[in-house]
Amino acid sequence: MPLSRRRFMILAASVASTTVLSTESRAEAPLLAENDPTAQALGYKTDAAKVNKTKFPGYQAGQTCANCQLYQGKPGSATGPCPTYGGKLVYAKGWCNAYVKKA
Repeated sequence: MPLSRRRFMILAASVASTTVLSTESRAEAPLLAENDPTAQALGYKTDAAKVNKTKFPGYQAGQTCANCQLYQGKPGSATGPCPTYGGKLVYAKGWCNAYVKKA
């Protein structure tokens, strides 16, 4: 019995540390800056209302990162990761030219 309890404790500690570490790494993702080279190339703005409509005629009112298919943030969160920017956090109310409407 001591051996199986020991195995259980090791397994429990492993699972607990994996959960904590994965949550910790997500929380440490950097926030995308508008002056990031990729962000500039795609016209990323932290506030969709400030998109240059002349430079990006594809922008339509109501398009935001929060309703983009690429946005991986939780509903209602202010920021979330975006694979377009290597998992960096983008603002839910932001916009970029990679916008794809959620289905």
